[in-house]
Amino acid sequence: MSRMKEKYKKEIIPLMIEKFGYKNIMQVPKVEKVIVSMGVGEALTNAKAMDAAVTDMTAITGQKPVVTLAKKSVAAFKLRKGMKVGCKVTLRGKMMFAFLDKLFNVVLPRIRDFRGISPKAFDGRGNYALGLKEQIIFPEIEYDKVDKVRGMNIVVVTTAQTDEEALNLLKLLGCPIRVG
Repeated sequence: MSRMKEKYKKEIIPLMIEKFGYKNIMQVPKVEKVIVSMGVGEALTNAKAMDAAVTDMTAITGQKPVVTLAKKSVAAFKLRKGMKVGCKVTLRGKMMFAFLDKLFNVVLPRIRDFRGISPKAFDGRGNYALGLKEQIIFPEIEYDKVDKVRGMNIVVVTTAQTDEEALNLLKLLGCPIRVG
């Protein structure tokens, strides 16, 4: 069992029950899944860009991503329905906890001038969205082999009913959330 999951079961559940007064252990919010996605706009002109993005995301998450296709044609972007425009990975279970542990303890502190992530990026239903500007902050990515710096979106989906519950859950898991 990963150390984050062990911490959740032994420390976080009792703290959350005490703070929010849950009557049942099943009411305690938990992290359901983590979705990591990357838009690859240059794949329209450069076919190898998508391969590079898939390789990077596989190294980062440890799971092969699904290539996403355009749903509509947009003439201004020279985009046709069905063209490859990005890739995404949904992590659950052991892989999810390993990724979150690495994200909170290794990756986020490597960001230049990092003071914590914004507490305002919750969606109102207890889910947190985080955008990263470059994939090179992950230790698995070799800087010399990167063809282009790409950003990515990370969404942490929880079973929390409110943003306050989700914020407390993420703080207790070790997420470096900025105060104020």
